[in-house]
Amino acid sequence: MRLPADQRRRQLLDVACDVFAAGGFHGTSMDEVAVAAGVTKPVLYQHFPSKRALYGEVLGDVESRLLTHVRRATSEAHTGRERVEAGFTAYFRFVTENDAGFRVLFGAPVRNDPEFSRFVQHTIDQIAELIAGLIDIDVDEEHRRVLAHALVGMAEATSRRLQRADAERDPRRLARWLSEMAWFGLRGVRTGEPDAVAGSASGGERAHGRLR
Repeated sequence: MRLPADQRRRQLLDVACDVFAAGGFHGTSMDEVAVAAGVTKPVLYQHFPSKRALYGEVLGDVESRLLTHVRRATSEAHTGRERVEAGFTAYFRFVTENDAGFRVLFGAPVRNDPEFSRFVQHTIDQIAELIAGLIDIDVDEEHRRVLAHALVGMAEATSRRLQRADAERDPRRLARWLSEMAWFGLRGVRTGEPDAVAGSASGGERAHGRLR
């Protein structure tokens, strides 16, 4: 069936994501993608000039959908604690519903390619920047970014565990477990330099961090 160009492109990206997730970038040919999509190779090349260009488009598409998913969830929450759990829930729901996308974006093969590895790092940075903007602590921007990257690392590591057959896969339950650790961990972050903090603590004061 002949599809409009935008629908055909959407179909090709979805099919390519599944095929690349199964075979990896180097182990997948454009012929395989075309066959899986039910189109001829010339049709595939009309939309994507090369396999590398197609893979890059797939990465960009997964990144865009993931960020949109997390942004929407956190923007609809009303308190800091709700934003923590909503962000983790959105992330884990996306991973459980888009297993191929997660494997393409964060799988080991993509990290071995310098160009694609930079793209993955950009995705991680984008998610971390989103989270950093929610962390309400009286610290400098670098400190906030480090904490945000730590939270992203927690989510990514937990998502990798989802590949195991015996892993917990309920997004809400996973989010609740990790949000408790993240929330209370951020509340325990002390601001200022160590000597200044020690002096403040001895006077019965302690600065706490939280998410907005």
